Amino acid sequence: MMNLTQEQKRQLNSYSIYIGEPAHPLFTLKTLRSDPESALPLVCAVSGADNPAVAASYFSRRVGMFTAMQLYTLIVYEEVWKGPDDALQFGAVEEYGKLSVSMFLTGGGYVMVDGAERQELIRNLLQSYTKEVSDALRMVSAAPSLTHWENMFGFLLYHLHVLLSDPWTAEEAEAIMEILKDDRTWEGLAKESLFAKYLRGSSPSLLLNTTVRTTCCHSKDVPGLMQCGYCPLKR
Repeated sequence: MMNLTQEQKRQLNSYSIYIGEPAHPLFTLKTLRSDPESALPLVCAVSGADNPAVAASYFSRRVGMFTAMQLYTLIVYEEVWKGPDDALQFGAVEEYGKLSVSMFLTGGGYVMVDGAERQELIRNLLQSYTKEVSDALRMVSAAPSLTHWENMFGFLLYHLHVLLSDPWTAEEAEAIMEILKDDRTWEGLAKESLFAKYLRGSSPSLLLNTTVRTTCCHSKDVPGLMQCGYCPLKR
């Protein structure tokens, strides 16, 4: 059930995640996985990006916001959203004067997570919302999988910076970060922890607004958007 406080809803909305049906639906997560050839042209149309690789990266940045928020709610509230793939919908929404692809939770609900289940849960989140999305997008675009992983890491980096700086959440944030850095969490996803490689032994706070990425997210190539602060091509 969506028994969320107003503050929780505000946090979700600030990352383009809404509760309920979209007024202008595009497709669901289930559709993206099964028919990316139909989904990506809709992303191109909404974003204004003609290049499929640019549109794919734009889309995985949007999904990356959701994935990072799942880990945020795990740290702060000890709960995550669970629901079927067709309950995570994508819709066209005007945000800051520009049409954007936003996410809508149309079913499922937020459930409490047992501490002993965190590593398996995190692996499943990475599998469902980053690897499988990346695999689908790579069928119809040239954007490499690492681009999609780094798109999510950028949002996660900021969340961890905030949560590690807060004494109320620092301990749990540190525990979740260690799980993300653990190679065992990445079994079946990658040869080693891609997040540990992304951090390069540094803390999230020290990496803010640095060229921590090794791939370009192409934000600068989407009409109306700017180059991101982590870009390896930053000048």
